[in-house]
Amino acid sequence: MNHKEVIAAVASKMNMPVGDIEAYLNSAVEVMKNRILDGKGVALHGVGIFEMKRREERLSVHPATGVRTIVPPKQVVGFKQGNQLKSKLKDLKYNG
Repeated sequence: MNHKEVIAAVASKMNMPVGDIEAYLNSAVEVMKNRILDGKGVALHGVGIFEMKRREERLSVHPATGVRTIVPPKQVVGFKQGNQLKSKLKDLKYNG
């Protein structure tokens, strides 16, 4: 589901204009991005926590050539699923 599909689904569920929902969603996403970039987490009840994490420098080996390179440290966004989501995922049957 992409951004436009989320907006359309929420607008349909809330029986509100798409433009209003788009403004609300864009504002919420902007607040979440700023909070994560400030080094603070965002916890969504029933979903999980998004937070900034630091990946340390590491050694990488190219599988085809065997060439070793150093991957520099970087900041990434991590996600830790909440207990509600975790238990619902556990109950799903895998249809591989």
